[in-house]
Amino acid sequence: TYRRDYNPHKIEPIILVRPVEKKCISKCKLNTIPTYQADFKRWEIEKREPCKVERIYHPPTEKFGNTTTSQDAFIPREFVLQKLIKPADTTTLSGQPFSSDTCHRMDYVPHQLEPRWQKLKEAYRPSSQPFENVTTHQSDFRGLPGDLPKSFKPEPTKVETKSDFEGMSESHDRFQPWAVSLPELHKAKEYAPPTGSMEFNSTSRLDYPPHIVNPVVLMKPLEKIRKNTLPFQGNTTMRDSFQAWDIHPPEMIKKPQEIPRPSGKLDDITTFRSHYTPHTLIPTQSFKPPKVVLSTSARFDDETIYHRDYTPKKKEVCPVNYPSPPGYVYVSTDSRGHKFFRKTTPDISKVVHPNGPHVPKEIAVVS
Repeated sequence: TYRRDYNPHKIEPIILVRPVEKKCISKCKLNTIPTYQADFKRWEIEKREPCKVERIYHPPTEKFGNTTTSQDAFIPREFVLQKLIKPADTTTLSGQPFSSDTCHRMDYVPHQLEPRWQKLKEAYRPSSQPFENVTTHQSDFRGLPGDLPKSFKPEPTKVETKSDFEGMSESHDRFQPWAVSLPELHKAKEYAPPTGSMEFNSTSRLDYPPHIVNPVVLMKPLEKIRKNTLPFQGNTTMRDSFQAWDIHPPEMIKKPQEIPRPSGKLDDITTFRSHYTPHTLIPTQSFKPPKVVLSTSARFDDETIYHRDYTPKKKEVCPVNYPSPPGYVYVSTDSRGHKFFRKTTPDISKVVHPNGPHVPKEIAVVS
């Protein structure tokens, strides 16, 4: 359809709509002086004199009081002990034994349940109709009749020969073994020790004879050691001027204890023990209905809406597979090759419609 309806058209190249760029070149000489240098001249600004008034510092004549705001406002007061509000110890222990009964043990009594009803398994019943083993593809899409593809593979022919295999090849014929001579081995000369004795004289020993050198005499005058017989005085200017003072470490400043320590024995009684006394437990009345097992001897009805309303339908074959579909009448064929069929109207006397006779419109079927 694409090749038949849409014919190729010759396409011309696109013409650019953009105008040609015109370059205007001026022949005037460029003035390199910027606007800033030409218009904004530098002003001669005179230095302004400072307006700050010099103030000469005069030290105060009065003496510093050495008292802070905290010392003036907050006067120390005498500490007063607070009165204890803790009540006296009035613990009363119960002499009755502990009752282990709870609401669960008293109200909820276990009941014996009836055995559970079990549904019996139905025995397997095979279908009486044979299995068709036909899929939708096999039933609707059937292959076109045609010949089987032929094989272009040549027929295998067995070549037999009665002569024996010579075992010769092109490599055996062209590349024959050549006679190669072995390389000569280089023999090293035997070491012959020199005759005569070895002279241990070197160039340094022969050309540079030893000379007798006198030691260098020092030009520094000899130091004269003076021995002092007077006793050593261990006093210095530091010891004479700065004498050691008798300095004692300052005592630690401790505040007097405000709260006196208790002298008696610890009571070991908490507020919970003294205030909260045990009370007898009153069990709460339960409004839960009694547990009764409802059992019935009737069989469980396993009928569902799907089992009751949805029944298996018969599979219909697509009318396109037939050259002339049954139940349809050929009407016309359009330019694209689509055939139109019209469904045949049944006998109105035999078929009863709720809204009167109904004739379907033409149905398009592609073949």
